[in-house]
Amino acid sequence: MPPKTNTLGLTREDYKGSKSTLCPGCGHDSISNQIISMAYDLGLNQHNLIKLSGIGCSSKTPAYFMGRAHAFNAVHGRMPSVATGATLANRNLLAIGVSGDGDTGSIGMGQFKHLVRRNVPMVYIIENNGVYGLTKGQFSATADSGQELKYYGRNELPPIDLALEAIIGGCTFVARSFSGDAKQVQTLLKAAMSHHGTAVVDIISPCVTFNNHETSSKSYDYGKQNEVALHEIDFMPSGYVPEREEITVGEYAEGEMISVTMHDGSVIRLKKVGPDHDPRNRAQAFQLLERAQMEQLFVTGLLYYEEPRPTLAESLYLTQTPLAQLGEEHLRPSRQVLDDIMKDYM
Repeated sequence: MPPKTNTLGLTREDYKGSKSTLCPGCGHDSISNQIISMAYDLGLNQHNLIKLSGIGCSSKTPAYFMGRAHAFNAVHGRMPSVATGATLANRNLLAIGVSGDGDTGSIGMGQFKHLVRRNVPMVYIIENNGVYGLTKGQFSATADSGQELKYYGRNELPPIDLALEAIIGGCTFVARSFSGDAKQVQTLLKAAMSHHGTAVVDIISPCVTFNNHETSSKSYDYGKQNEVALHEIDFMPSGYVPEREEITVGEYAEGEMISVTMHDGSVIRLKKVGPDHDPRNRAQAFQLLERAQMEQLFVTGLLYYEEPRPTLAESLYLTQTPLAQLGEEHLRPSRQVLDDIMKDYM
């Protein structure tokens, strides 16, 4: 029996990359598998997609999925700059960035905040494990306050909540998930791919070598035992819808289902099953994440969503044609135009 194919006639195997060199059981590999499934289900054209990363265990993972896509492995914390340039130079590219809690929350925090503020059109995945796995497990910026590690003592600093930082920075799609919750990860990634602008997905991904003990909120056991899903999530893809109208949905009660139609015609269906949280309410999102920090709650799902604002390329009024494909007549002013400009300075 021939293998099952998607709308492009490709099999799931066609969306794989190289063999992983990460530690067996690493949560990052699970995320890579869900990216592969997401891309296969949506029928993404790999030649129209770019994978981006910085430095760290997480930043190795783009090699493990979508081997036919464009790729760029940037230096530590500088992936947002490359993503910004790539999506400005070619507005037809779909961009997926994979970063880590160190790559984003420490050396790359400034670039992360400005990427969100500029609304660079991309899916920004944070594989968050609370440690620097490539350099033997030091505490990262998201490590729990009071956490103790055998070789590095006690962490006295408060953790940075990268989902909260994204909302503060103006991101219009912010979600959190757990690498052990495959269905939720895949569904959120599908919705993020359909978002118009920056979509941040913070995924707690246990480091099985350095940070998988029961006292860590980034461990596998802690995630399985303490995850509080805000809602059940379904995603229904659709064709491209050129007209864009304001996204509005009515109020919905506990246990009821709402459907949020995105600008490409896709639909996210949310059913409340956890705390009474409305992802369209920015103030509620702040309160939820602050409460989660204080009470050490591990809430997952779509944390915040609002009507997309113009992307960076739209704000700059850039042409839809990739810059590399523009002819000289569009890139070089004529002699007459230059002479007219110079007259203004005389």
